[in-house]
Amino acid sequence: MKNTARQWKKSSLSSLQKRRSSSDRSKEQQAYVIAALFSSIVGTYLDLFFVGIGMYHFPMRLFPEIFTVNIAFTLLILPVSVILFLYLANRMRTLPRCIMILTISTAVIFIEKTAEKLGGFMPHPDWNHAYSFFGYMLFLMIVWIIFRFFQVKI
Repeated sequence: MKNTARQWKKSSLSSLQKRRSSSDRSKEQQAYVIAALFSSIVGTYLDLFFVGIGMYHFPMRLFPEIFTVNIAFTLLILPVSVILFLYLANRMRTLPRCIMILTISTAVIFIEKTAEKLGGFMPHPDWNHAYSFFGYMLFLMIVWIIFRFFQVKI
């Protein structure tokens, strides 16, 4: 009799833990979606702003007669990259996460220079790639904070 009661408690406890873990996964997935949408919206509006004031433009972009920004980047590449960043950052301690943010921000400089050579990104002569370094560093920190906030609050 005691053995049966223990088995019942054990099985009901494990099913409760499974329900909680699937609920937690759902909450975490929602935090990823919110952070990806935030990154897409902010990235699009920042590009619209900088293109509007003439700091750079995108000669090669989808639907150039409609959009002045590269929507393939802001609606696809940026959110997917942010989700990958958040996935990795969520599994790191603070120092490695900070190093990853600095590494990504540095890589953006080289990515921009490569995009320039390929004709996909044309900055104004006054543009300094350090703007992108500090901009992406700030952007990734804000996205991380928003992700963590929604991970806890949802």
